[in-house]
Amino acid sequence: MTPEAVVRSATSWEAVPFVPEIRLLTAAEPYGLWDWTERDAPPFWAFPWAGGQALARYVLDHPGAVAGRCVFDAASGSGLVAIAAAKAGAISVAAGDVDLNAVAAIGINAVANGVAVSSRAFDLADGDRDGDGDGDGDAREAEVVLAADVFYQRELAELALRFLRAAAGSGADVLVADPGRAFLPAAALTPLSSYQVPVLSVLEDGPVKNVTVYRLGPAGLPESDTT
Repeated sequence: MTPEAVVRSATSWEAVPFVPEIRLLTAAEPYGLWDWTERDAPPFWAFPWAGGQALARYVLDHPGAVAGRCVFDAASGSGLVAIAAAKAGAISVAAGDVDLNAVAAIGINAVANGVAVSSRAFDLADGDRDGDGDGDGDAREAEVVLAADVFYQRELAELALRFLRAAAGSGADVLVADPGRAFLPAAALTPLSSYQVPVLSVLEDGPVKNVTVYRLGPAGLPESDTT
C-alpha cells in the first residue's frame, strides 16, 4: 500500500481543536494504526499534537513572524505548523519528516486547506546547515525554521537542538513549541507565549497541556542577545 493510501484509509477529516481554521486527516486512536503501519515510531502524522497546535496558533496570531519569508517546518508530522505558516503569508513553505507516511499526509492536508506546502523526506540527523549532510536546500535556505514536539526523546532532542542551533547560527529565526517534555533544552530558549491546548487523553496524561512557544538562539549567545 502506498503512503497516500495508508494515510487516507486510516483517517477522517477533523478540525484541529486549538486551530479550527485548519482541518487534518486524523486517526481515531493511535495504537491500532501504529501496529498496522509496522513502524518503530508512532504515527505522528495522524494527530494534532500539543506542540504543533500551539505553534500553529502562534504563527496564525503573529503572522509577522513568517509573512513574506521562506519557512521550513522540521519534523512536520501532519503538516499542521507548515499549513499555518502558509496561511499566515509565508512566501514559500517546505515541510520535512523522516516518515514517508507523514510526507504524504503533509501534501494531502495542505491541498485540503488550500495552501502550497512542499513536502519531502527529511532526517534531523542529516539536516545540518553547514552543507555536511544530505544537501537539504529547503532547510539551509529558510529564513524561519519551525519545530514542535521534538524534545521527547534524548537522542532526537540532541539531533533537533544541533540542527536548530545551526539554523539560528546561519541567521534563521527559529521558533519551537513544547509542552514540557523530558529533554527540553530550557536554557537555550526564550519563552514567547503559552497556551492551554486541548489534546487527546489517549496520547497525553490529561485532556489539556500547557504548551510554550519559544525562540531558540545560536549556541554560545546569551538569551538576551537572541530576542
